[in-house]
Order: sequence, then structure tokens, then C-alpha cells
Amino acid sequence: MHLPTPSPPGQEAIGQPVWRSASWAFGSSGEHADVLAGHRPGYAYSRIDNPTVDAFAMAVAALEGAAAPEDVAGQAFSSGMAAITGTLLTFLGNGSHVVAPAPVNAATYQLLAGVLSRFGVSADFVDHSDLRGVRAAIRPTTKIVYAETLADPTMAVADIRGLYQVAREAGALLVVDSTFATPVVCRPLEHGADLVIHSATKYMGGHDDCVGGVVVGRPDLVAKVRQTRIDTGSALSPDDAYLLRRGLETLPLRVRRMCSTAMVFAAALARHPHVRRVDYPGLPTHPGHQTARHLFDSGPEGTRFGAVVTLTPHGGFRAGVALADRLRTAAIAPSTGGTHTKAVHLASAARSGEAPPGAGAGVDAGAVRFAIGLEDAEDLIADVTQALDALGSLPRART
Repeated sequence: MHLPTPSPPGQEAIGQPVWRSASWAFGSSGEHADVLAGHRPGYAYSRIDNPTVDAFAMAVAALEGAAAPEDVAGQAFSSGMAAITGTLLTFLGNGSHVVAPAPVNAATYQLLAGVLSRFGVSADFVDHSDLRGVRAAIRPTTKIVYAETLADPTMAVADIRGLYQVAREAGALLVVDSTFATPVVCRPLEHGADLVIHSATKYMGGHDDCVGGVVVGRPDLVAKVRQTRIDTGSALSPDDAYLLRRGLETLPLRVRRMCSTAMVFAAALARHPHVRRVDYPGLPTHPGHQTARHLFDSGPEGTRFGAVVTLTPHGGFRAGVALADRLRTAAIAPSTGGTHTKAVHLASAARSGEAPPGAGAGVDAGAVRFAIGLEDAEDLIADVTQALDALGSLPRART
């Protein structure tokens, strides 16, 4: 039971070490008490803090805070929804009000409308592209203006600078889910956001093999979120933290490639005769195109507009199902940000309970969301084109 403990190596490891220990030993009870009280740095129990998990959270804070006006801290969670839940629980209580976007991520909608509402939290879901409408939704009890840099599934672009002004006037926090953008596309802290949340499962992990979430922002706010994470037990595992941090090392390469492919994919398929609509902010016809050009980063490939494209065929629900089911290169699967392209017929997911009614307001019954991976653009376009071509044999249906 008492095996010898090797000394730490004298050289710096190139790969991030994984600290799987659930607990740490101390030389005295006083030292233990000081670490637990935060009077000295250290680790006691991995539900509270873990060095591998901290390394991941610190890395995301460094990326999101590269040009932020203030210091940036981070806290990692067991999932993206755990990060959203922990953040909202920290700053909301009975009687609090939230202004959220419409549409919004399905799970976030369910959290606000189906869970937190039972504890006296109210929410209004409004079109965030209309700042007058956002202002009109503000109440004296509004504590959070919640936004998504790129909304799921319409790819609506949040006017973060405008929302910052609205939140400040209301004395509320601006909390931004920037999962679909990643710091490679946009860093909301630079534009006034107080806290930024990521489902790290997606682009940060990038290989569909781990689950996690992270919150970054001002250290005083993040310290409060940390306490909620500890109290609710939503700690990230060291092994997932290792995979997520490793994913960050290739994040810029993967996201730039995905964004470039998504731009070519969206532009090519928008011209197909069986396509009714393409939602992608890189297209000049998208209502958020100009906002994206002002907020989003550019590289040699041009402005990065994200890597999710929602394609709506003519023919409504039946056509959307047929389109998704005829795909051969893209897989029918949830989530985004992995190396493989995934497609989801949104109305089918909603009917099966994956998305609550109202979460996809204004989304056509035929819409299929494509999360672009690392395949060649030509292969993806050919795959979707053959599926769209086959729609011509379907009986005409009302859209």
C-alpha cells in the first residue's frame, strides 16, 4: 500500500501531464486548512481543483483574453451545459430576469424555460439583431443579457458591442456563448462581454472523444462561478481536461480550414435549384454578414465566418429528411466541431425531444444543419449535390 513515490522530473514535459489523483497529501493539518481556505496555493481534492483541469481553463483564458482590456481567469466544467448552468445559477435567483436570443441553443432554452423557471427565474427570448427589441425586453429585474456569438441553427450574428451597451444601461451582465465562433473567429471579451462560455466538447476538443465546458472572464466574476461549480459538483475530469487542452494546440489550424471549407460549401450549394435557403454569415445575403465582418477575425483566407451551415431545401419536412438520409460523406450525428462533417435534420431532432418547441423559432421544417469537418470541400459539395439532385423525384410538398 505504501509504494515509493518517484521524484518529479527535472526537465519540462512537452506534453501536458495528467494528474488523475482525486486527493493530495499534506505535511500538516494547518497546511491542509490553509489550502482549503485559499490562504496558500495548492490542491486538496479534485472536485475542488485539479492541476490538469486548471491547465486547460488557463489556456482558454489566455486565448479569449489575448487582447481583453482586463485580466482574464477561467473555470472548467464537466460539460458545456454544466458551464452555462453554473454561470446562470451564480448570478440569478428567485425573481431574476434574463433576456436571451431567439432562436437559442435547444438545451439552453430548456434550461431557462423548463428548469430555472421553476425556481422563479423568468426569460424573454427576442431577436438580438433588433437592439430596440432587446432594450424593450429589459426589466428592472434583468440580471443577464445572454447571447450567442453565432446562434444555432440560423447562424445569426450577435451585435456584441450593441448588446454590451444595452446590458450596461440595465446594470446587467453580458454573458456570451461563443462555442460556434471559438477564439479563432471572435473573442467577445474584447467587445464588452463580461463572461464567455464554451462547450469545449466541440471545437476545442475537436475529435468527438471528450466532453467539457469552460467559462472565462473577469477574475472576480469567475471566482463566484468557481464556487458554484464546487458546490454543485460539476468538475471536469483530468483525462477530459487533457484531451481538451491538447485540442487547443491544433484549434487554429482546424477552425481556419473548417471556416474556409464552409464558405466554399455554402456558396456552391446556394446555387442549387432544390435549395430554398442557406444560412451562413459568410454569404452577403445573410442578415448578419456586415456585423460578422466587423467583429470576426480575418486571415489569408479572408474573414472567418464559422463552420456551421444550415441548408433548407424546397419541399419542407419530407425533403429535409430525404436530404439527410441520402448523405454518404457527412454523418447524421449531433454536435459540431469534430473532424468529421455532421448533418442534423433539425425538425426530426425536435420531434424526438432533442429540441423543445420554440427553440428553433423561424426555422423551416426542411432545414438541415451541417457542421463542417476536415474533409475536402469538393467531396462535401458532391455528397450534398447528389442528395439534392435526388429530391427532384419526390412528390411536390408544401414548404
